[in-house]
Amino acid sequence: MDYYLALDAGTGSFRAVLFDGKGRHVKVVQKEWYHLEDPEVEGSMNFDYEENWLLVKRCIKEVSREVERAHIRTVSATSMREGFVLLDQQGKELWACANVDARAAKEVRELKEKHRTFEEEVYKTSGQTFALGALPRLLWLEVHEPLIYNRMDCLLMINDWILYKLCGVKQTDPSNGCTTGIFSLEKRSWSKEIANRSGMERNIFPEVNEPGTCIGYVESSLCEEIGLDSCTKVISGGGDAQVASIGVGAVHHGDTVISGGSFWQQEVNVSTLPPRMEANVRVNCHATCDLWQIETIVFTPGLVMRWFKNTFCHNEELEAGRLKKNVYELMEEKARHVPVGSYGVIPIFSDVMNFIEWRHAAPSFLNLSTDPKKSGHVVLYRSLLENTALATYGNLKRIEQEVNYYPTQVIFAGGAAKGKLWCQILADVLGVPVKVPAEKEAAALGTALLSATAVGAHRTLQDAVHEWVEWEQTYTPNRNHHEQYMKLYETWRSAYAVQLQLADEGTTKHMWKAPGL
Repeated sequence: MDYYLALDAGTGSFRAVLFDGKGRHVKVVQKEWYHLEDPEVEGSMNFDYEENWLLVKRCIKEVSREVERAHIRTVSATSMREGFVLLDQQGKELWACANVDARAAKEVRELKEKHRTFEEEVYKTSGQTFALGALPRLLWLEVHEPLIYNRMDCLLMINDWILYKLCGVKQTDPSNGCTTGIFSLEKRSWSKEIANRSGMERNIFPEVNEPGTCIGYVESSLCEEIGLDSCTKVISGGGDAQVASIGVGAVHHGDTVISGGSFWQQEVNVSTLPPRMEANVRVNCHATCDLWQIETIVFTPGLVMRWFKNTFCHNEELEAGRLKKNVYELMEEKARHVPVGSYGVIPIFSDVMNFIEWRHAAPSFLNLSTDPKKSGHVVLYRSLLENTALATYGNLKRIEQEVNYYPTQVIFAGGAAKGKLWCQILADVLGVPVKVPAEKEAAALGTALLSATAVGAHRTLQDAVHEWVEWEQTYTPNRNHHEQYMKLYETWRSAYAVQLQLADEGTTKHMWKAPGL
């Protein structure tokens, strides 16, 4: 049987996932990684390309032991968007940052002051603002790291960098390349006009290939080290949210996907670019060439859950070990008995998305009761589940304001979709059915689907989706709970506005804010 290897470089971890010819994953190897702030550079989030490449190789080596290497037909990669790696003329890494690196606040302010309409023009062309774009970071390098800036020769997104390390080919794809903000959505290629307008006239932009393009073969010098064969084809991948949409079968206009990982993305497929968009939402190229996606993001709910587990759930971790259960599963079982609304607890973490002025209040829990039964860590845990769903609802309503469309059902994928309680809460809050695919590694599956289609295992991507994507369950909303959550949503929005003002005034510290705000 043929096998397809998908590499998924997420914000919080790296995964190597091996799929068979029927779309079933036969082996997953996952290792957490962390992107550390340079204490001398506020807002920085460095990507350690040396240590992380060693981790990538270890994962590939371990997963490839599962089958004979000659049967692994392809390898491809997906990754967090926005993060990128810079190479010199010899192809050596110079510098890299992860996705929400926010070091370039001064550069953003200067761009806005120098060209007052520039960010709006960038948005009209690229669907991006300066919040997560590459331009301000590159200009930061010009000022603070001129030796690196003057030596840079090529910019690769993180998944492109992984494929480059495997086969030596420098390239990118529209679904991740577009998140740099130096891209034309209409042309699905680089926009040198945007780069030049910012004052960066150097061409550091690689060739663009659509996801699912064969770009080379695994280099023979690597084969023994990572357990792959030199006949294994290397296939261009894409941004994690976009290929995750393919992995759950969202390949048609109007399909709506919620990807629940370190960040939660909400994606609505469109077959034509909207004629006018306010910069409240993001617009990306989909990983299939005939679609684009309107996107909103809930900030770091997966990372918040990991923080909560590590901080407050030590006893549950011990209990889960004894019961041979996942600690999150155990926490859900306990949180199931907490009523809707979590006794009035109001978590303040991610705000509803406002792309042009993207910032979040200081993390906190409000309205705690002095009754320990109504404010213990299980209650707080459920409140986080509810809060992420409320923020997701707010984001979908924001998309509705832009394109006059609210979904009649949504697809929920990613690690968060493993939680049955979270799935039901999401359905109750959104007020529409929530479909959960059988395969939770949606980004990896989408990457493998593109690869299998690229080598002729399927006639079309739609055929591949029809054959590989299976459904586990559909969660139907509880109408009574939905009505309660709509009242809670208004309460949360009011409370959040006050907390955001406190952070804006400097009384508290923003959880995150875009550079230049």
